This record gives sequence, C-alpha cells and structure tokens, in this order.
Amino acid sequence: MTTSGLSFPDGFVWGTATASYQIEGAHDEDGRSPSIWDTFSRTPGKVLGGDTGDVACDHYHRYPEDVALMRELGLDAYRFSVAWPRIVPGGTGAVNAKGVDFYSRLVDTLLENGIRPVVTLYHWDLPEVLDQRGGWLNRDSAQWYAEYAAATVAALGDRVTNWTTFNEPWCSSILSYAIGAHAPGHRDGAESLVAAHHLMLAHGTAVPVIREHAPDAEVSITLNPTQVWGPDDGDEADADAVRRADNALNGIFFGPVFHGAYPAGFLDDTAYLTDHSFIHDGDLETISAPLDNLGVNNYFPTRVRAARDGEEGNTPIPGGQRVVEVAPRPPLTGIGWEQSPESHRLIIERSARESGLPLYITENGSAWPDTVDADGQVHDADRVAYLQGHLGAVSDAIKNGVDVRGYFAWSLLDNFEWAYGYSQRFGIVHVDYDTQVRTIKDSGREYARIIAEHRG
Repeated sequence: MTTSGLSFPDGFVWGTATASYQIEGAHDEDGRSPSIWDTFSRTPGKVLGGDTGDVACDHYHRYPEDVALMRELGLDAYRFSVAWPRIVPGGTGAVNAKGVDFYSRLVDTLLENGIRPVVTLYHWDLPEVLDQRGGWLNRDSAQWYAEYAAATVAALGDRVTNWTTFNEPWCSSILSYAIGAHAPGHRDGAESLVAAHHLMLAHGTAVPVIREHAPDAEVSITLNPTQVWGPDDGDEADADAVRRADNALNGIFFGPVFHGAYPAGFLDDTAYLTDHSFIHDGDLETISAPLDNLGVNNYFPTRVRAARDGEEGNTPIPGGQRVVEVAPRPPLTGIGWEQSPESHRLIIERSARESGLPLYITENGSAWPDTVDADGQVHDADRVAYLQGHLGAVSDAIKNGVDVRGYFAWSLLDNFEWAYGYSQRFGIVHVDYDTQVRTIKDSGREYARIIAEHRG
C-alpha cells in the first residue's frame, strides 16, 4: 500500500509511546517501591511464563540510547508514563528526589534532541502500599493521586507542555477489578464500578492541580474506546446487547468525563451489582473538568450478540450478563486481535463527537512473532501493512472533518506486555531481552519514511 495519498495537517505530531512498568526495569533501584504490577507479576499463574518487569528493556539505564533511536526515526514527540512508586514511594508523603531526577534527565535529553515529551501520570503501576489501603476502591485515592500529580508536575512542568492524567482507565478498573486479567486481579463487578468512578474522580480532581503547576500546558486523558458491532442480521435483542456492551466499554467514561452523567440505562443495567452509593453529589461536576484534548488508544473492534434460549452471557463486564462476545473476524494480528481500519476510523470520529475536543491517537499498533533474520534485520511486513492501513483510517477521519493532531505508534520498543509477559512484540524496534540489543524493524523504517514524506 502506498501512503502518498494520505493527508495530515501542518504541524501534525508524529510520535511513539511506552509505559513505565513495561520498559524501565530497575524495579528496586534509587528508592522505587513495589507497584501492584510487581506484586501481580510475582503471583503464580497471573503472567504468562512467570515474567516480570524487573529488567524489562532496562530503559532506566539505557534511555540515552533509546532517545537516539527516536531521533533516528525522526520523531516529533515521545509519550511515556511516570511511575508513581518512583516519585512517591510511600504512595503519599515524601517525594523521592532520585525518582524525580530520572524523569528530569529523560525530559532534558528529549528536548535536547528536539523531541517533545508527552507525559502520562498514571499507566497502571499504583504503589503497592496504596493497594493495601484499598487502592482505587478507597475514595481517598482521588486525593492521593492529586498529591502525586502535584509533585510530578511541579518538578517537570517548566519543560513539559502536554500532560495526560490516566491511560485507559477501563483497563485499571473493569479489566483489573471485574475481569481480573490485570493488577490487582480482582473479579468483582461491583468493585470495578467503584474503581472506575474513583479513577475518574481522581482525574477530575487533578486537572486543576495540573493547571496550577503548569498553567500553559495542555491537559488530557487517554481512553481506549472500541467500536462495538452486533450481528449483521441482528434483532432487537442483539441491539440491546450492543448497547449494554457499548455502555460498559465506552459510555462508562465518555459519559461522566464529557457529559457529566453516566450513559442512559447504565445505572439501571448495573443495579444488580450495586446501589451506586459511591457516586456522591458533585462528583460528576468534578469529573467533567474541561480538557484541552483527548487521547485515543485503539487497536481492534468488539463483536457481541445477545444470549439466547437460557444461554448465559460470556462476559463479566458490568451490565453485560446477557451479552455474548463473539469471535473476531480475520484477518487477525499475532495476538489474535481483529484488524479493522474501518472500525479505527469510526471510533476516532465518535471520540471527536463525544468529547468535542481535538484528538491525538496516543496508541495504535500490532503484535507479531518477530525474529531477527540472518541479515540482522527484522522484516515485519504484517506490521508495516497494519501501520499503513490504520494511518489511512486516521487520514480518512481527518478528511471527514475530525481534528486529529497527532499519531503515536505503539510501541517504540518490544516490551513487557502485561499478562502476556514477553510473548508478544508490539515494538517498531526489536529488543533482544538477553542482550538488550535494539534493532529497528522494517516497520520502524517505514514509519520514519512516512514521517519524512508527510512532515509539513
């Protein structure tokens, strides 16, 4: 596929993204305390192969090399997350100067190389000491998070102009508390609703704190909405299954953050789980604090149908007891996710309608079983095709009037892929986990070519 017909506006930001626990390593160095992912990955059966992020990509020590790779690729920006256990090891209270210094050096190195730092304050690595106090089930978590945000932005806000409060709060609530696939690994639908609400409350509480410490910065949240499709020949029951699934996957965050209310029917659909007493007066006003842009992470669509003839639903999402998730349609990526540039375009357009904000595609990518060939290169043609197709969808959304201002490929590096351990490779740069040697893949070269072709 050629990309010469794609269209991106002047000033379009080209970047890549990573997350702290997935790449940093140095899990017990310079005052960092354990996170819930340190605990979860050490729990037998939780992570494939018993893998942990103890070393990961050793980015904590190798960040100058990684920034040099970014410069070689021609990136405008680098989206990374800060590890709360490095900044405030006790969860609350004293700030760890060595933790702050690491991120300060990283920011300075990026700026010296002409790369904009785009900082996410929370990408799932809650300090373990706070989980022992209830974690996101404790309403006090909103203030814990605001305190941590204040410390981080105060230290870096003189140089960082793009701040994101949370990455994919759906994953740190529903996936983590109802489905149990992510830390802390609970399986309780009611808890997942409490966690989701408190995550949004923390987001809204922190927005004015960030603005106070970095008044000229843009403030954002990154969601991971998914296009929900029912059967091609679906009936009213299937349409209701789509509604229920969409509310639990998308509306649960679109509604409170951008409309100051949970979506229609959602509270009724989840009344079998809870009386929703965790929602206090004034919460939704706090949660819907004005933002400057929205980050959209998207990889694949979701397909559902209604349960039939006494059949049980197969998904633990809140309100989804009569919803059956059906198999994705080929072609699939190496991890088994459906490839659908059309759904990518549709969810970008919906995200713009829901938020009324400029968008950044803050994550998009694909996993494949990459190997270094005899020529010393990684020939990942499938990822090249995925990248081209999904950038085509971004271009189409822009042509349809959506204000998309940047694209961040997931991921810069192969890394610790959460419950999949090191079995899945998403990077445009290959990492040999034994030697830590980095090799730019064909997809990385293609991304660099696209950037050079379409830069203003």
